[in-house]
Amino acid sequence: MANLREDALRYHIGGKLGTEIKTPMSEYSSLSLAYSPGVAYPCEEIAKDASLAYKYTSKRNLVAVISDGSAVLGLGNIGGIAGKPVMEGKCCLFKKFAGVDAFDIELETQDTEEIIKTVRAIAPTFGGINLEDIQAPKCFEIEQRLQDLGIPVMHDDQHGTAIISAAGLINACDLIGKKLEDLKVVVCGAGAAGIACAKIYKDLGVKNIYLVDTKGVINTRRTDLNKYKLELVRECEENTLEEIMKGADVFLGLSKAGMLTETMLKSMAKDPIVFALANPDPEIIPDDAKRIRSDVIVATGRSDYDNQINNVLGFPYIFRGALDVHATKISSGMKLAAARAISELGRLEVSEKTKKLYGKDLKYGRDLIIPKPFDERVRAWVSTAVAKAAFDEGLAGIKEFDDKAYFERLSNESN
Repeated sequence: MANLREDALRYHIGGKLGTEIKTPMSEYSSLSLAYSPGVAYPCEEIAKDASLAYKYTSKRNLVAVISDGSAVLGLGNIGGIAGKPVMEGKCCLFKKFAGVDAFDIELETQDTEEIIKTVRAIAPTFGGINLEDIQAPKCFEIEQRLQDLGIPVMHDDQHGTAIISAAGLINACDLIGKKLEDLKVVVCGAGAAGIACAKIYKDLGVKNIYLVDTKGVINTRRTDLNKYKLELVRECEENTLEEIMKGADVFLGLSKAGMLTETMLKSMAKDPIVFALANPDPEIIPDDAKRIRSDVIVATGRSDYDNQINNVLGFPYIFRGALDVHATKISSGMKLAAARAISELGRLEVSEKTKKLYGKDLKYGRDLIIPKPFDERVRAWVSTAVAKAAFDEGLAGIKEFDDKAYFERLSNESN
């Protein structure tokens, strides 16, 4: 761990981001085009038609990663500037995986109204807004109230985890022959990600979902629930996690290490699905889960175990597809399209390129329910599904969209 700390600190010296000039500036005449007097002409065109900003500026491929640092993964409320390395890292992932330019903005305020006001003020600069590491429940209100900006706004801590875990759930059920509508799902952790996961599972057709927070099962006898938890309240006799786990088909953990005990796992239904996503230490160690139940399918948020539920399978490509069709928002339909695209790709034979990269013969099954993050096909599959959904729902700012040609172009770029 000491070496990792030292290596990481050296890695971050000077920061991880910079800027680049995309147009030629090697001759004196370039100055007349890039700045005065030539720059006036695109300004005049945009003044007449604001949508031309997508043509004449970087807006078409630029996302803001915005955080107040109130819920930084694994670190808590450390503030905006302390969370800057995380936000820079997010920008790196946008660029590496989807070719999206991203710029991080750390806010000095943690006040809901001030955050909303600030994002509204700077929104015209960007083609999309990625909200990051903002604590619940205010993150729900912030995201919801910014949906009228005319550009995609998504809080990835909510929907990234939800989309990827939904894809994993679809494929886990495919492998064991269970139907989504018949599942009993227990979600341990009722924060941003937990509530978003429960909602997308409902959209997939899952009917029996039980949320558990630090005070127990979110049921109708509780009198301490905010409006977001009330949307998912259930009438049931069980009050504790141990009680509600009996007969459960799925455990989704977004809480802390050790929450899923041996007794709880043994009480689950046949072929249990365990998504232990607490970081850095999961609710149960995969090796322990497999020792306790040989029929378990287990996933975590870590790269050193099989079945990593990794947000990088989603957010870069979701914004890529949304940006390319000038989408005005990221809808529930677009999120579901992303989840289904990831699950469909996960069931295909793994490409030789991916096998070579990971150094082993990967194959769809209990230890590989979703694609690997470096699978070169993810970009075309997910971005196309999202772009097509936006276009079909009337949320695209472009008039025509050929999904087959778009898919082929992205596939060629990835290869």
